[in-house]
Amino acid sequence: MKDIFNGVYKYRGEFYTKNMDPGEKVYGEDTVKLDKLEYRYWDPNRSKLAAALKKGLKKLPLDKGSKVLYLGAAQGTTASHISDIVEENGIVYCVEFSERAVRDLLDVCERRVNMVPILSDARKPYEYEWIEKVDVIYQDVAQPDQIEIMKRNCSRFLKSGGWVMFAVKARAMDVTKEPKEIYKEIESELRESFGVVELMELDPFEGDHCFVLARKP
Repeated sequence: MKDIFNGVYKYRGEFYTKNMDPGEKVYGEDTVKLDKLEYRYWDPNRSKLAAALKKGLKKLPLDKGSKVLYLGAAQGTTASHISDIVEENGIVYCVEFSERAVRDLLDVCERRVNMVPILSDARKPYEYEWIEKVDVIYQDVAQPDQIEIMKRNCSRFLKSGGWVMFAVKARAMDVTKEPKEIYKEIESELRESFGVVELMELDPFEGDHCFVLARKP
């Protein structure tokens, strides 16, 4: 295993995280045991963050102890890998609107001390106002107002100098425009409030998606 980022490893050309819940899988992923440690394969076809890594993401602003607000956590696939990275002293607040998805998410969170499930609408951050300021906001919410949702949550919860990891679904924003046009508009709008560090398309892993890494001043 080669340590690529803090808590992210590369093995035989694929990315892995060290399983903080050894013996358990979240979404049927493969595992590898080396030197008495268990690592989980991070599938780029199931996780947009893994896809960004495969596409050459240069910086991953996660570390042991990081506090993360995850908007659109679904069943916890990507959130569980972030949980592996931040380890026991970190925390991942998992906001999800779908009750059906939250049922699966609860099973994951019950086994992981650093994952907190929150059944709520990311458009209404006042509903989870009780959470602390975080180092990173990760957003995967396929809605026309994706950018407004992100800004609303950042203004309440993201520390100064904190990071945004933003998976954008172009077709959810405007089906009449080409995705590349939407990506340019997003980058332009985000630069008004954030420092955009990286923006990349996620093809072939996720069609009509881009991934944005930005930093709050």
